Amino acid sequence: MGKKTGFMEINREYVKERDPKERIEDWKEYKSRIPDDQAQRQGARCMDCSIPYCSMGTTIDGSTTGCPVYNLIPEWNDLVYKGRWKDALDRLLKTNNFPEFTGRVCPAPCEGSCTVAISDDAVAIKDIERSIIDKGFEMGWIQPRIPSSRTGKEVAIIGSGPAGLSAADQLNQVGHQVTVFEKNSRAGGLLTYGIPNMKLEKHVVQRRIDLLEEEGIRFILNTEVGKDISAEEIEDQFDSVIVCTGAEKPFDLPIDGRDLKGVHFAMDYLTQSVKETIGESETDEDLNAKGKNVIVIGSGDTGADCVATAIRQGAKSVTQFARSLQFPFKRENLNAWPAYPKVFTLEYGHEEAEKLYGKDIREYQIQTRAFLGTEEGVLKGLYTERARKVRDEERRIFVYEEVPDSGQEWEADLVLLAIGFEGAEKNLLTQFGIQTDRGVIDAEYGRFETSREGIFAAGDARRGQSLIVWAINEGREAAYQVDQYLMGKTVLPTVLTG
Repeated sequence: MGKKTGFMEINREYVKERDPKERIEDWKEYKSRIPDDQAQRQGARCMDCSIPYCSMGTTIDGSTTGCPVYNLIPEWNDLVYKGRWKDALDRLLKTNNFPEFTGRVCPAPCEGSCTVAISDDAVAIKDIERSIIDKGFEMGWIQPRIPSSRTGKEVAIIGSGPAGLSAADQLNQVGHQVTVFEKNSRAGGLLTYGIPNMKLEKHVVQRRIDLLEEEGIRFILNTEVGKDISAEEIEDQFDSVIVCTGAEKPFDLPIDGRDLKGVHFAMDYLTQSVKETIGESETDEDLNAKGKNVIVIGSGDTGADCVATAIRQGAKSVTQFARSLQFPFKRENLNAWPAYPKVFTLEYGHEEAEKLYGKDIREYQIQTRAFLGTEEGVLKGLYTERARKVRDEERRIFVYEEVPDSGQEWEADLVLLAIGFEGAEKNLLTQFGIQTDRGVIDAEYGRFETSREGIFAAGDARRGQSLIVWAINEGREAAYQVDQYLMGKTVLPTVLTG
């Protein structure tokens, strides 16, 4: 690399964030792009380590390690350090269709497996990635790539999230006519409706959709396959189909009081908030946190987004429940590099809550046992008990057991369930006659073909709830298989065949 001793001489510089008390007054992105000179310094910290786990996505101990789209991270870090921005952009776009998304909302498992991170702060990979793609748009280097010829084959993609979009992009570039069906009024899937504006402003998503349209991809909006158009009609009109509908069916919490007014799924809440923010619907008071005591059940990214959203809506108080222990401040021995670091972090919403309420609003080792309501069926609170993590009797797995005399009642006007997703919605899959396995589409990773010939699946609908980078990976790899199916050969890249 250009700066052999960069990791020894240069400290990690973090991206500038807007002041929490300022940013909670609007819905704009809370992070900014790092300046070019800072990006170049940070690129210099990437060394020629010869073991770039950062570039190779895999799973260790149940968590993603490295980059599932196999970004050529050391290469474009070096090019940025040398000021060769356009070359860096070319290398970045070889593996990642949408760096403007991953550079904003990916949790950066690449940084957790960075070699520098063994004993120091990781290279600022995610910040550099965003800088490259943002500069590419700024300089006009990102232009429509119109295919020179068409194959005469037509492909339908159901769902316009990152898996569907990446598959569409790949297949369009080799000349197939691609039509993307989206049930909402805007394309983007969870990029548009599931991720709050303060993490990903919607003009960034729309800019990419507009570009894909210019390149020849058709988007059919406000059309739900299986309802507005049948699966049979889709099969009659297209040579192949890719199902990328996501894992939209959330896990529920079927305890006493679940039917009370005021208990909602987190994604319903976030989607409604986004629609209000971008002017697609009027405020739904039942799904708005203004003046309410809000409790978020679930400790993941979706829960953190609910916290940040509730604060901006003017919640009276916000509390977040986690059944697990608080993560340690440093890696433990059983969580050794290059596995994803399971350490304590202060997400943007938690930082804002701490500034606003003067404390960390998270409660750990807690389980909700019942929702409490009024005689009119309106939520007024919930009852919890503390839980501790122990081995079961045969010492095979961990289980949670109640801590005696730990019961507590909490005041709540709005409860948001952010405890994950169990799989894909079944209606569409039933119409296509697609087999499922444990709630998701039964399609082998690497082949992506379902139980029906010519119908493929990718993303969360096949994989289950996962990361945006895995969705892009699956969309690209499914496109490879579809092109092979349609043409008998393919020139599309793949990371799966070595």
